[in-house]
Amino acid sequence: MTDLDPETFEEEKYVDYFPKLQQAYKNAFNRVNEQYDAELVHAIDQQVLNESEPHYEGDGEFTIDLPDDPYDRLEGVLADREKFDAVLDAYLDEIKTELERVFSV
Repeated sequence: MTDLDPETFEEEKYVDYFPKLQQAYKNAFNRVNEQYDAELVHAIDQQVLNESEPHYEGDGEFTIDLPDDPYDRLEGVLADREKFDAVLDAYLDEIKTELERVFSV
């Protein structure tokens, strides 16, 4: 377990921690892409999660802030709200799991 703390994470996430963030997001994408509609997963990745903001809350817990109205950002893919929400929730769970793994918390 690392000595990661919320303040240091916020200060360093796009400097020292950026490679780990990229790896976590990539791992999550690959896992979710294998399990769900690849077109929808790619759209969520490019149109919603591209503006997401990861935060470390402490005690091994990460959260992901999303842009406002994520479903309304979806373009070029047909998916009802229920399917979109299910895939987005699964994707967010995978990102959090990967962040915990990559940062060893």
